[in-house]
Amino acid sequence: MPWIHLLIASVFEVVFALGTEATHGFTRLGPSLLTAAAAAGGIFFLSLALKSLDVGVGYTVWTGIGSVGTVVFATVIFGEELSALKVLAFVLIIGGVLGLKLADKFSPVEAATPETAEPQAAERRPATV
Repeated sequence: MPWIHLLIASVFEVVFALGTEATHGFTRLGPSLLTAAAAAGGIFFLSLALKSLDVGVGYTVWTGIGSVGTVVFATVIFGEELSALKVLAFVLIIGGVLGLKLADKFSPVEAATPETAEPQAAERRPATV
């Protein structure tokens, strides 16, 4: 489920980036509201994914998918140039994302005991006052 949350967060990230272009410096109300909602949605679903995924993996995948999706859709919607070098860079980013997914899939998982039953992410959080 965390990977599905991460994929949803990435879609929101693409909408956020494309919406930012359409706001014209946040001077257009409709696109500005859509952009703000997409930013909030992306961060919300990213936070759900990071409950189970390492932040380094989750954030990197989120930004990678968001970057590639943004350039692809910006090419279609806004007519931005898509050069061979950009396509090569996308292939490398997608390869890195797939590599991180595989690394997460094959990483050793510790068996939970009553003493270690809490999620690992809780251990990384600083104590609050």
